[in-house]
Amino acid sequence: MKLSYTVLEGEYARAGEASSAVKKVLKQLGVPAPVIRKIAIAMYEAEINMVIHANGGVVDVDILPDKVFIQLTDTGPGIPDIEMAKREGFSTASDEARDLGFGAGMGIPNMIRNSDFFNIKSEVGKGTTVEIAVNL
Repeated sequence: MKLSYTVLEGEYARAGEASSAVKKVLKQLGVPAPVIRKIAIAMYEAEINMVIHANGGVVDVDILPDKVFIQLTDTGPGIPDIEMAKREGFSTASDEARDLGFGAGMGIPNMIRNSDFFNIKSEVGKGTTVEIAVNL
């Protein structure tokens, strides 16, 4: 099953709609709750990063018999130092995002922690692609 969602830049009120929709589908398919939780957390963190840091983007989800594969692609400013961005507490979030309770620097660490496979590719000035897989 393939699903696709658009995430809009700066739309904090709509952040999480894609991960919530996927969570609902997975529940209907009978996926165990602990697995759904991992997928929802990893996907939400990636989604909110698109809202905060990128120009929005696209989320493509493939629900396969053995795993859920999520690819998030944006055309934002890119990440200059991916290794630094993976560190807990590191954040480049705006004051607006921080005022709304975001920007604690746990996005990428939480994606990694809640996935069985994680890959991130980024080019400054071109954008970022995040790949997440969680085994069923």
